[in-house]
Amino acid sequence: MTTNKLKIILTGATGMVGEGVLHECLNSDQVESVLVVNRKPCGYTHPKLKEILHNDFYNLNPIKEQLQGYNTCLFCLGTTSVGKNEEEFTKVSYTLTMHFAETVVNNNMVFEYISGAGTDSTEKGKIMWARVKGKTENDLMKLPFKKVYNLRPGMLLPTKGMKNTLSYYKYLGLLTRIALFLFPGIGSKLSQLGQTMIKLAVEVPADLTHIEIKDIKRLSK
Repeated sequence: MTTNKLKIILTGATGMVGEGVLHECLNSDQVESVLVVNRKPCGYTHPKLKEILHNDFYNLNPIKEQLQGYNTCLFCLGTTSVGKNEEEFTKVSYTLTMHFAETVVNNNMVFEYISGAGTDSTEKGKIMWARVKGKTENDLMKLPFKKVYNLRPGMLLPTKGMKNTLSYYKYLGLLTRIALFLFPGIGSKLSQLGQTMIKLAVEVPADLTHIEIKDIKRLSK
């Protein structure tokens, strides 16, 4: 177990997943500081929180120096594949992710990537998004980080009261609760995902690389 508290870079804080993970980080005694890198303000203020606004995630040179000195990166930035062809989805999900990782990489950092249940590690399957996610996972693990974790959540029950999930929670929160009650293997609470990401960064279990839904639930306890 690491003796130092976590100094975290977090992306995607204006989305449902990133906001939920940020919430857990700000409320964790194991987290010393969180640097949020966003295109627009996340809407939060906190003694632990610092924010960098940067429009072009394909060119991080202007902020590269500000991304140094951290021991954890929680990469929660993502997009849906709906309406995108493979080239478009690859640019957003693979190229952008790899560029960010290559910019912050150091051998003292744990990098955690939000992938998805059903991701194709072979990169050869018929489902486009699963192939792209699989390639992203595989190539991230080739970088010289202390450890890379690929988290594969399924359906997520949002944390109630979050700014970016109010409309989702209002219309789909009950349906999500029912679905997870009837079929618990299909997903978890978003709070459990955030807690698991913190725990992985603190304990760095050597035997895990791909964190499935069952692992998220087990590690969050």
